[in-house]
Amino acid sequence: MPATIAPRRWWMIMPIVFITYSLAYLDRANFGFASAAGINKDLGISPALSSLIGALFFLGYFFFQIPGAIYAERRSVRRLVFVSLVLWGGCAALTGIVSNIASLIAVRFMLGVVEAAVMPAMLIFISNWFTKAERSRANTFFILGNPVTVLWMSVVSGYLVHAFGWREMFVVEGAPAIVWAFCWWFAVRDKPSEVGWLAPQEKRALEQTLAAEQAAIKPVRNYAEAFRSPAVVKLCAQYFCWSIGVYGFVLWLPSILKSGSALGMVATGWLSALPYLMATIAMLAVSWASDKLNVRKAFVWPFLLVGAAAFALSYMLGSTHFWWSYALLVVAGAAMYAPYGPFFAIIPELLPKNVAGGAMALINSMGALGSFVGSYVVGYLNGSTGSPAASYAFMSAALVAAVLLTLAVKAQPSGDTMLAARAAAHGK
Repeated sequence: MPATIAPRRWWMIMPIVFITYSLAYLDRANFGFASAAGINKDLGISPALSSLIGALFFLGYFFFQIPGAIYAERRSVRRLVFVSLVLWGGCAALTGIVSNIASLIAVRFMLGVVEAAVMPAMLIFISNWFTKAERSRANTFFILGNPVTVLWMSVVSGYLVHAFGWREMFVVEGAPAIVWAFCWWFAVRDKPSEVGWLAPQEKRALEQTLAAEQAAIKPVRNYAEAFRSPAVVKLCAQYFCWSIGVYGFVLWLPSILKSGSALGMVATGWLSALPYLMATIAMLAVSWASDKLNVRKAFVWPFLLVGAAAFALSYMLGSTHFWWSYALLVVAGAAMYAPYGPFFAIIPELLPKNVAGGAMALINSMGALGSFVGSYVVGYLNGSTGSPAASYAFMSAALVAAVLLTLAVKAQPSGDTMLAARAAAHGK
């Protein structure tokens, strides 16, 4: 599609998508700061139970991915995300007023449930608005809500905890999602045909390009057939392993830095922010190159391998070289985030629209399960050993497995390729 067709999409759609996912990520990632700031002591939570509570979000997230994606695909992304915003903002704010362990467990699990459908729904939304040649960049601008949010959240949360406490941090950081829900409702429409800010010829050109891309993909009858495909199975396993590293890192980085140095919460917040600044730069560069060259896998596995190497070197350094270890954590964080845009462009290029959303939800749900394992095991290892060294080794091994699984994924033939093969077989 010519670059001059519907350029307003980038300015009208992507800021809204970015802010929405930023708020979702804010409300799931700030638990690490509460842990570093004393929530465990205040509520009488043991280190092992703290790891489980921190990870419970991802268990709720795991169970409700696919139902949410099916609703978004068949009904409305707009309605689904509006309801999710209101509910997750409420759950996030409630975390600040819990008085016992049982209520904290319930709130963390429910936060995962109400946020579960957001990522697959937003990926479906992007596929309705952006073409194959744009999708890696569009996915990256969406997923940038993750590292950019943790970048500023690390600083803001450090100040909030220092000035007020962990309770006030949860309430202050949960409220914006509820306010934003109404902005989302009035600003968003599900498809290009429903908006008034695109010219009729722009709508037609975009719809024709998207339809032509779908025609070139091998048909898949239903979700069962899609979920059994070798590519989807391997990508599920790959994202499970990748997410172990990412969320073990995200959730427990403030605690790792706080325990490894004599720094206060404000300094810990600033140190926690730097890996996400580097991740933002890496994600933008990698997505641009992936779209420019129309290559996906080659922009995924090398970066995960770099992340694995950085964790392995941190493990070998041990706990006595804080600043060297910290520098390697910055490298690991940037390397783990860099491939998100190309990765989530793979499935819409392998599967047709009728099943792609469900397949992305299945892959993301396995990522949520990996996030649960990573969050729990990393927190447990840090608490039981008194050092992050064992968790570095664990995250490194998980990323190596993700590299091998990425390399094992083979592209499925497109509809055009299948027709050409059949014609050649019949001598036509």
